[in-house]
Amino acid sequence: MRNPLKLRKNKSFDYSPRYYKGEGNPYKIEHKLDKFRTTAHSTKGLKNKVTSAMDDLQTEGDRNLKLRFWIIVAVLVLVFLFIIDFDLSIFLNP
Repeated sequence: MRNPLKLRKNKSFDYSPRYYKGEGNPYKIEHKLDKFRTTAHSTKGLKNKVTSAMDDLQTEGDRNLKLRFWIIVAVLVLVFLFIIDFDLSIFLNP
């Protein structure tokens, strides 16, 4: 007679796919580029998060990407100033 307070344990099978010849678990779902991204691996704890953020700040990014970003920001700011009809003559000498 079984104990009514304990749950039944699930059966486990040692199954391996027939034609799988790779390494690791074939059922693990992982993106191809996860090993190259710093944000893909979850870090627990405040110290680890701060350390990973500092490491991200110290890594040098793509210079063209930064330049493109600042150009886009400048264009958007100018469009916004044009829409609200901002007078840019206040920055010029009288």
